[in-house]
Amino acid sequence: MSSTAESHPSRRARWIEQPDHREWLRGQTAAQLRFARGFAHPEGGAWYLDDVGAPDASRPVATWITARMAHVYSLGHLAGLPGCRPLAAAAIGGLRGRLRDDVNGGWFASLGPADERDETKAAYAHAFVVFASSSATMAGVPGARELLDEALAVLDERFWEEGPGLHRDSAVADWSTFSDYRGVNANMHAVEALLSAADTTGDARWLERAARITSTVLGWAAGNAWRIPEHFDPAWTPLLEHHRDQPDHPFEPYGATVGHGLEWARLALHVRAALGDAAPESLLDGAKQLFARAVADGWAADGADGFVYTTDWSGVPVVRQRMHWVAAEAISAAAALSAATGDPAYDAWYRTWWDYAVGHLVDDDGSWRHELDPANRPAGTVWPGRPDLYHSIHAVLLQRLPLAPSAPTALARGLLR
Repeated sequence: MSSTAESHPSRRARWIEQPDHREWLRGQTAAQLRFARGFAHPEGGAWYLDDVGAPDASRPVATWITARMAHVYSLGHLAGLPGCRPLAAAAIGGLRGRLRDDVNGGWFASLGPADERDETKAAYAHAFVVFASSSATMAGVPGARELLDEALAVLDERFWEEGPGLHRDSAVADWSTFSDYRGVNANMHAVEALLSAADTTGDARWLERAARITSTVLGWAAGNAWRIPEHFDPAWTPLLEHHRDQPDHPFEPYGATVGHGLEWARLALHVRAALGDAAPESLLDGAKQLFARAVADGWAADGADGFVYTTDWSGVPVVRQRMHWVAAEAISAAAALSAATGDPAYDAWYRTWWDYAVGHLVDDDGSWRHELDPANRPAGTVWPGRPDLYHSIHAVLLQRLPLAPSAPTALARGLLR
């Protein structure tokens, strides 16, 4: 396979316009949701799943995984797939139950497997609780709207810093002390969550907040050759050497994270579509620039197809593992830019990356291998097993929806192609 996008006649139909491709995406959506249907923990929340979709009882039940599963199975129900809403309800039950801190408010990071509890209150996990409860509200899951109101209040009152217009990262259980670390990752997922919450609640302040965060991050990227600074101190001063000694950290890796450039490109287009005529042109330009930088730095950067995980600040690969979520976000970003611009080059990349994903990442049962080594062989140094479906479901679903409203609302309105 070529390491660059193929040249395609500009008049050729985009793949997403091909009925057989849409049918294939529908089949992949259903297959993924079948694969992971055993995620529900009997005491509430989501198991971490192994390579065959079986619960890994050695791992804790994490709030962020539970919320992601609530989200994707809510989408499955909204897309018309029977059996998804009870599973979404089981995940929401975990978020309303034992993962919730009834004393101090908010949600614990994780529980178990031997009754131990990580009481960290992380903005990353709380953003996913907002996203999950918003999706579940649209899916009609009992208790989801009350959970959404509570989660939005916690995210606003505990994590939001009005001055910089960004969320703090984490606190101890009683909120008395916050970490000095500030990060872009939690804010990225907060953007997606707040876009959905704005649609679900009708409250425009959540859209305004998502747009403010996005503009700030795009501004940082523009001043750094479109490589996004990810890590900061309490004054929001970049920490460009953060985790140089642990470059493959699953949530805070050193350097530029290629997949986040692609993910922010997509999110900028969702924000732009949600703002409509009020959207600044910088959102479209920023999406194009982030995409171009991520592709130039990350795709086949070491001679083999696939995206490297991270690079240094000059674009040299650091961690060369291939993470499934990066390819999934590349597919979603290419589809979004194709829809926003009509440029056939984005559809060419979309085709190229689906060929790569099917050749290396998508298993016979529709699930995605979460990590490959630099030679595209299965690996598990950073992400063993197949813990959730969030990125891979988006890769087969989002391009069949408009860029706005957000996916749960679009599905509820019957906008799925």
